[in-house]
Amino acid sequence: MSVTVAVDAMGGDHGPSVTVAAALAFLDAQPDARVILVGIEPALNEVLGRARSPARERLTVHACTEVVAMDEPPADALRKKKDSSMRVAVNLVKDGTAQACVSAGNTGALMAIARFVLKTLPGIDRPAIASQLPTRAGVTTALDLGANVNCTAAQLVQFAVMGSALATAVEGIERPTVGLLNIGEEDIKGNDVVKDTAELLKAAPVNFYGNVEGDDIYKGTTDVVVCDGFVGNVALKVSEGLVVMLYDFLRAEFTRNVARKLAAVAAMPALGAFKKRVDPRRYNGATLVGLRGVVVKSHGSADAIGFRNAIAKAHAEVVNGVLDKIAREIARMPATAGDASPPLATVGSDAR
Repeated sequence: MSVTVAVDAMGGDHGPSVTVAAALAFLDAQPDARVILVGIEPALNEVLGRARSPARERLTVHACTEVVAMDEPPADALRKKKDSSMRVAVNLVKDGTAQACVSAGNTGALMAIARFVLKTLPGIDRPAIASQLPTRAGVTTALDLGANVNCTAAQLVQFAVMGSALATAVEGIERPTVGLLNIGEEDIKGNDVVKDTAELLKAAPVNFYGNVEGDDIYKGTTDVVVCDGFVGNVALKVSEGLVVMLYDFLRAEFTRNVARKLAAVAAMPALGAFKKRVDPRRYNGATLVGLRGVVVKSHGSADAIGFRNAIAKAHAEVVNGVLDKIAREIARMPATAGDASPPLATVGSDAR
């Protein structure tokens, strides 16, 4: 299956210096794929002029005149920058020129633009941000990670259905277990929204495990973990900070004196394996699920390896028919589980 991915080449902390290299590396590994780089043409041509890759022939440039800043208000990006690299890349998905879009730009702007341009799938109130997190057992799909701060029970059920379909399509899990993130496993724990969600999930077309706690995420207790965007984003950022702290602690201890430096040499294979297992670049790329198109958000500070993995994730979702699987599962939901008149959800303002 030939897949074309539109890349917002100007987004993120590094812009074309990372996105161009990542796109070429992705194409080297996927001979049936194509990439459209959307950006300021002189800037892209400067980087492409130094590129030496046989995959260059499967990469094209789509010029634009504007760039969304990392700290730009989402409303301004949506209303005032209709020729931004981000907006044009999403438009390419809408008109069918590309089957997926990847951006490392402003998260709030990407969500606002993608929702306005692509719209949501039938039965979906609001898109959610979903990503795979490493666990002892492999990975777990967690959502929402920051798109919707305030959620209704019906919205959380929709997230569960979408996360389950995503895990089935991308991870190949036939009936993924779904856990509802809570402050305890007991049914009496949590606020009213979480309690109502648990009752609705029992009747939803998902393999509902029950309530899970924060430590269950990395135990791999369930294949999917569902929560609102406020809780999910806090959990994600705490996790990222913990990984950095642990790695810094290890480096400090192994460089404390000569004896420990020698011990570090002997432990290098184990340290390298540890670093690889927790390397956030391996899991880079969060999916904006619930849209009528595949949109993947890369971390803003991602290097070429991390951004390449985000492109690969978007490619895999297209190949595995994520949109069709989500649409089918949402159609199976009981009417009461999908009915909602939710308050306006707050799009995450995190520019990463």
